[in-house]
Amino acid sequence: MKTRSYPTHAPAEKAFLVGVELKHDISSFHILDSLDELAQLCGTAGLEVVGQATQKLESVHPNTYVGKGKVEELVAWKRELNFDVAVFDDELLPRQGRELEDALEVKIIDRTALILDIFAQHARTREGQLQVELAQYEYRLPRLTRLWTHLARQAGGGGGGSGVGVGLRGPGETQLEVDRRDIRSRISQLKKELEQVRAHRKHYRQRRESNNAPVIAIVGYTNAGKSTLLNALSDAHVLAENKLFATLDPTTRRVRLPSGHEALFTDTVGFIQKLPTQLVAAFRATLEEISDADLLLHVVDATHPNAQGQARTVESVLQELDAAGKPTQIVLNKLDRYTEDRAKLIEAFPDAILVSAAQGDGIDQLLARVEDVLEAEWPAMDVQVPFTAGELVDLFHRFGTIDREEHLAGGTHIQGRIPPHLADRFLPYAVRRRGTRHAMQT
Repeated sequence: MKTRSYPTHAPAEKAFLVGVELKHDISSFHILDSLDELAQLCGTAGLEVVGQATQKLESVHPNTYVGKGKVEELVAWKRELNFDVAVFDDELLPRQGRELEDALEVKIIDRTALILDIFAQHARTREGQLQVELAQYEYRLPRLTRLWTHLARQAGGGGGGSGVGVGLRGPGETQLEVDRRDIRSRISQLKKELEQVRAHRKHYRQRRESNNAPVIAIVGYTNAGKSTLLNALSDAHVLAENKLFATLDPTTRRVRLPSGHEALFTDTVGFIQKLPTQLVAAFRATLEEISDADLLLHVVDATHPNAQGQARTVESVLQELDAAGKPTQIVLNKLDRYTEDRAKLIEAFPDAILVSAAQGDGIDQLLARVEDVLEAEWPAMDVQVPFTAGELVDLFHRFGTIDREEHLAGGTHIQGRIPPHLADRFLPYAVRRRGTRHAMQT
């Protein structure tokens, strides 16, 4: 007897992409490149892209984002392709979303809602779920125009279960609109919980600093290969998929440098152009890992046709996080898949280290460069440590670099460099020459 199998999950929603190219826009991304990325985001969210349309405008329409004629064209595309969702490449005003929904009679999602939906799917830890839920509520609060989730049945930031349409993950479903006052109350509660998380993470960082190991934050555009690089550096087996925002929660691993010293490498959430401001604010606790790092490894996908544009986007986000002035090392990744002239890469990214994290190529050179950059930032020390403080001599041997060491009658004379967070412990023993302290020479 033959048995017939039936699908157990709903078919993917069909999506139609819409983008506007402003005539005076100075973005690093061409409109078609931006829509290609939007299509990748749709795929990550579980949408099937069936078409796209663009329009060049002096400025977006205040009511419908695109012009009246383009709206009529979208209605015609809706009749022909029967798509379920129209996805716009910029964040829409609440009024624009309502007008477009009325005209097209389909669900309207903008880039911000799509990214929030992906984050809701991929947040695994309690911290990540809180951050995503907060960002979703702050985004949706001014958009309370349709049936909404009741807070008593909300599923949290990670509530991306099957059967929930893209753009509606996070809070669960209901027949009642959530009262604005209830949402504001929930936002207030989420912020309090995240402050507790922030305090816990700060305590964790302080404990980590007590181990005297420098911290290197791995940053970069989403899907540049940051998690794969951390795996190559530390054999950490962090989830590494060919998807946008495959990992959200930071992972820290201890790595031994060529000198034998150890450093802590932290993988951070990937950046993207037009990163929602709600996420930057909500992920403050996580992104503080970047602000507190001693060195940033900026990973760039060497194979991407707009690698320089992606790099500029990352630099812009770092400026927003007040981390633009930190020591930074560019890492050009995916060299195993790069087929062009490498001289072009070197010209575009001078002083970069070329690696293939997937193949493990260039990792030794990268670690050597990391150590060189770290040590160049360390203050030079000229100290004489008394024999009664021998633990400081041991500390210098374990975490610093020594250029000269001699044992004198008054103690151990050391010239070398030490990580900045340890320098204060040696200041009382700075060598004085002709009345001038030579404790720290930068």
